[in-house]
Amino acid sequence: MFMVALDNLVVSTALRTSAAEFQADTTDLQWFVNAYVLSFACLLLTGAALGDRFGRRRLFVLGIAAFTLASLACAFADTSGELIAGRAAQGVGAAAVMPLSLTLLAQAVPDRLRSLALGLWSAVSGLAVALDRSWAARSPTASVGSGSSGSTCPWRPWTAPPAFWQTAEFRLE
Repeated sequence: MFMVALDNLVVSTALRTSAAEFQADTTDLQWFVNAYVLSFACLLLTGAALGDRFGRRRLFVLGIAAFTLASLACAFADTSGELIAGRAAQGVGAAAVMPLSLTLLAQAVPDRLRSLALGLWSAVSGLAVALDRSWAARSPTASVGSGSSGSTCPWRPWTAPPAFWQTAEFRLE
């Protein structure tokens, strides 16, 4: 769940670098961000409904697998189109992971501890948003700001630690 929330914002931190690396125009840069957000938002309720129909845990695991494979596709994308397709696929996986993580948590925790567990779930999501900007501020090549003001934070897996390698590490545990 942490990576789903972080991945929503981390690419906006790298838009300037992405523009140079992919020779992307403004439309491509918008799609780098929006492909994830649109697929995630449009399929959020569908992911929850499919989890109810086919099994929450099963669909949650499939969502994690889809998100991880899409992260690999993004990491090794050579063209703007490949990156956009990978980001859209990440959104599909995230649309299963986010709602089902909450329902699985609510199902697994006793009633007396449920409010604490849901509060921690929300805090982890908020932490992902905060850490995205915090990491950008500490990076020697980043300038803090939204994608519209332009950042120079590299995000390819071999040059920057955040999204890809943390996703891979989380999935292996």
